[in-house]
Amino acid sequence: MKKVKLIEVRSELGAGTRGASMGVDALQVACWDKGSDYFKRFNSVSVPDLNYTLFDKDLFPHAHRIDSILTVQKNIANTVEQTIAMDMFPLVLSGDHSNAHGTIAGIKAAYPDKTLGVIWIDAHADIHSPYTSPSGNVHGMPLAAALHIDNLERQINEPEPETIFFWNSLKKLGVDGPKLEPQHLVYMVVRDTEEPEDFLMARYGIKNYTYAELNAKGVAEVAAEALEQLRECDIIYVSFDVDSLDSKFSKGTGTPVEIGLTVEQAKELNSLLLQDPRIVCYEMTEINPTLDTENTMAENAFDILEAATEAILHRESKSTAIH
Repeated sequence: MKKVKLIEVRSELGAGTRGASMGVDALQVACWDKGSDYFKRFNSVSVPDLNYTLFDKDLFPHAHRIDSILTVQKNIANTVEQTIAMDMFPLVLSGDHSNAHGTIAGIKAAYPDKTLGVIWIDAHADIHSPYTSPSGNVHGMPLAAALHIDNLERQINEPEPETIFFWNSLKKLGVDGPKLEPQHLVYMVVRDTEEPEDFLMARYGIKNYTYAELNAKGVAEVAAEALEQLRECDIIYVSFDVDSLDSKFSKGTGTPVEIGLTVEQAKELNSLLLQDPRIVCYEMTEINPTLDTENTMAENAFDILEAATEAILHRESKSTAIH
């Protein structure tokens, strides 16, 4: 049976607000509060985060700290690739969502010839580039990097040559070229986008299951449809940003948005998706306890994490029984 390995990434270099670096520790506090042995049950590795560079002058207004982010993502990619090579399941607990591109790069490095699908559970589309980002925060760019999309048709910025150099280096991580195709990306409850992102979603026909659709069809139906939509994919990565939760459950995140998942819906959705044997990696991200009261977000996120992990372990034990 595959063992789950926790990959802890405390980098918050891609976020606009500070504090997501403490997300992993907030989850551990929630674990202790609930009397769980979760963090004792699994081996973990911590990826160097370079958060100390937040005190240095930022030289990249259209992709803040992209030089340090490139270093962090190389480390994430290597760690994910090695974990898969050791026949373990990488479960990434991450600071901000820019780190997800490093995760995707590591998956592609481990499976260069396999077709990758991505299920992105998030309030945001995260498909900006330095050419289109209104904020310059790299946590809004991981999917553009993975898809190799600059979106020059909707360009609003003139990034400096140094920024473009690091951006192109970022896009080459794992494999040189796109790590997935737009038709192999499925969004869940994305509801806070900018026009350049809407343009790409329309152009490529990227499916987004809105919260209204999820409520109308039910979580089980939406999970089944999303997996069916990725039927051509050999492997799948699920990325769960806690701001996919409705903001009444999610004060403890940098960019909360109304009209999102309940905690119960998130537990069910993650559980159902992770039963698919093609899923090779799972990530939880953007918990920020400095914006929270009484660690509520991490407590909710920990319940979702436990449900997700149970689904992975249950699936592995079933596959062991079959073989």
